[in-house]
Amino acid sequence: MTDPLVLFMPSGKRGRFPKGTPVLDAARQLGVYVESVCGGRATCGRCQIEVQEGHFAKHKITSSNDHISARGPKEERYDRVRGLPEGRRLSCSATVEGDLVVDVPQDTVVNAQVVRKDADARHIDRFPAVQLCYVEVDQPDMHKPLGDLDRLKAMLEKDWGWEDLLVSQHLLPQVQKILRKENWAVTAAIHRDLDSSRPTIIALWPGLQNKAYGIACDIGSTTIAMHLVSLLSGRVAASAGISNPQIRFGEDLMSRVSYVMMNPEGRGAMTRAVREAVSGLVGKVCEQAGAERDDVLDAVFVGNPIMHHLFLGIDPTELGQAPFALAVSGAVHTWGSEIDLDINPGARVYMLPCIAGHVGADAAAVTLSEGPHRQDEMMLIVDVGTNAEIVLGNSERVVAASSPTGPAFEGAEISGGQRAAPGAIERVRIDPVTLEPRFRVIGSDLWSDDPGFAESVKSTGVSGICGSGIIEVIAEMFLAGIISEDGVVDGSLAAKSPRVVQTGRTFGYVLSDSEPRITITQNDVRAIQLAKSALYAGTKLLMEKIGADHVDSIRFAGAFGSFIDPKYAMVLGLIPDCDLDKVSAVGNAAGTGARMALLNRNHRREIEETVKRIEKIETALEPRFQEHFVHAMALPNKVDAFPRLASRVTLPERRQQGELELAGAPRRRSREERAARRNRET
Repeated sequence: MTDPLVLFMPSGKRGRFPKGTPVLDAARQLGVYVESVCGGRATCGRCQIEVQEGHFAKHKITSSNDHISARGPKEERYDRVRGLPEGRRLSCSATVEGDLVVDVPQDTVVNAQVVRKDADARHIDRFPAVQLCYVEVDQPDMHKPLGDLDRLKAMLEKDWGWEDLLVSQHLLPQVQKILRKENWAVTAAIHRDLDSSRPTIIALWPGLQNKAYGIACDIGSTTIAMHLVSLLSGRVAASAGISNPQIRFGEDLMSRVSYVMMNPEGRGAMTRAVREAVSGLVGKVCEQAGAERDDVLDAVFVGNPIMHHLFLGIDPTELGQAPFALAVSGAVHTWGSEIDLDINPGARVYMLPCIAGHVGADAAAVTLSEGPHRQDEMMLIVDVGTNAEIVLGNSERVVAASSPTGPAFEGAEISGGQRAAPGAIERVRIDPVTLEPRFRVIGSDLWSDDPGFAESVKSTGVSGICGSGIIEVIAEMFLAGIISEDGVVDGSLAAKSPRVVQTGRTFGYVLSDSEPRITITQNDVRAIQLAKSALYAGTKLLMEKIGADHVDSIRFAGAFGSFIDPKYAMVLGLIPDCDLDKVSAVGNAAGTGARMALLNRNHRREIEETVKRIEKIETALEPRFQEHFVHAMALPNKVDAFPRLASRVTLPERRQQGELELAGAPRRRSREERAARRNRET
C-alpha cells in the first residue's frame, strides 16, 4: 500500500509521506516554507494551514478533512487562548492520515496589514535569511558550570538543529538579563544567507516574539521607494516613498558625479543625504504598520550603479568616465549599523549585484522580477529614465546595455515640461480633422473637453506636461499629420488651424492656450526624437548581438513606465514592433525583485548566477550604434517595419522631403549634405 500523497498550494509541491507524519514536517521535506516560531509547541500559531475538500482531477487526488488527524489537546488549547479560524489547522500538530491538498494561507500574521496597491501582490515562496526560534533554556546548575549563552546555543541546536552558532557582539552584555526576564524562555533571530556561512544570532527577546520584518528598498535617482515586509508571512505591511534628496546636488546622475569631482565633501554629503532619507522612510513604514524599528531584522537594497555606490559610501567618480569601472559589482553583504541604518542593531543588509558600469542592481532586480532567463520567448525589458537600462533575452541567452536617453522623458529640455505632479498633462488626444486637442491632467479624471473640467483643476491649473503626456502628444501629432515622419512640424497647417503657430524660424503646436500657454515646439520634438532614438538604437544593438529579428514581449519597468501607453510608445518608435497585447507596464519591478531577494535567499543565488551569465554591451563602443540612431530619428523608424502596430493603428503615409518644402516647412538637410558641408568648411 502506497503512502498518502500530499500536495501543497500555491507552490504545487507534492510528495508521499507515511501516515502520522506531521504536516509541518512534510512541508519542510518538500521545501515548502511554513513558518513556525515555537518549535512545534502549538503556541505561536504561525504554521496554520487549510485542507481543501474534493477531487482534484488535474492532480489526480481526492482530499478531505477526514484525511488529517482530529484536533488534539495542543490545538484545542491554542483555539481557546488565541482563537483558530474555522477550517484552519496547526500543521505542527496535525498529521497526515490520507491524501491531502493543503493550502498555506498568506494571512497568518497576527494583525497583518492589507497589501498596499503600490506593491506587487504576487506570491513569493518564503525562504528568508532570518528565522525566529523559540526555546526554553535550562536554568544554571552548580554541577554543570556552562555559561548562559552556551546553554542557549545548546538548546537551539537541540530544538532547531542550529550548529556552530555565532553571536552578534551587541547581544553579549544583554544575554543574561534577557534570559531571566521570562523565566528562561526566549526567542532568537538566526541569520544565515549563504549555505557556506555560519549561522548568527542577531537578535534575542524574552518570551515568544511574534514579529519579524524586513525592508525592500529601491533607491532611484529621483525617488526612493520602500516596502516593509513581514518575514513570517511575506505580506507587505506598509509602503512609502520620498524624493531623493540628492536632487539638490544635481538633477541627473552625471551632474551628481560632477559635483563629487568638483567638491571634496560632495561624496560624503550625498551619502549622508540618502542614508538619512532611507532611515526616515524606515520610521514612516514602521509607524504605518504599528511596528518598531527594532523589529526590522533584514534589508535588501537596489539602485543604479551611482546610487549604489553613494549609498555604500563609495566615490562614484570612476563611473563618470570610460571605462566606467565599478568599485564592486558582486552582491554586497553588510550590517545595517555599518551604513547608519536605524533598525535592529543586529540587522543584516544585502545589495543585489550590478550588471555593468551603467546597468545596476536595480536592473538586476527587474531581471529577477520579470525573469527573461526563465522564458522560452524573447523578452525585452526597458527601464525608461535619464539613462535607460535595457535587458533582452530568454532562457538561452541574456544581454544588457544602458542607453543615454537624457532627461527629456522626465520633462527636462521640454519647453512646457515638468515632473509628474498635479496639474501636469499626462494624456493627449488630437482630432485628425480639426487638429483640436483634448487632454487629461494629473489630479483629475476628466478630459479637458468634459463639463466641469475647469472646476476640477481649479486648485492646480494646467501647469505643464509630464513624460507620458510628452510621448502621447508627439505620437498624436504624427498620427494627425502635424509632424512628418522626420519630425518636422508642417507649417502649412497654420492656415488650417490656429493651433499651428510660428515660433521663430520653425513652427509649433499649441496644446493648451490657458495660462501658462503650453506649446510643443520644433525643439521639443527634436529632444524627444533624440531620446527615443538612443533607446531604440540600444535595443537594436542587443537584438543584433543576440541574433533576434523580433521580440515576443516587452516590459516597461519603473514608475515612468507604469504610465506609458504601449501604443503611443510604439508609434513614437521608442520600442520595436511587437504584439501590443504583449506589451505591458510592470511598475516598480525593481522593488518587486528586492522583495523576492528579501523573502527567499534562493532568489539571491538565482540573480547572482544570472548576472554572471548576462552579456554586457557598451553602446558607446559599438560602431553600428550611430547608424541605428539615425534610422530611429524617424517616426516610428526609417528602415524598420512595424506590421503588428500597423494592424492596430492607421499610420500616416510617408511624405517626401520636397512635399514639406512646398508646404512651407523648413528644409532639413540630409545626413550626407551635412557631412559634405562640414567637409567644405574644413
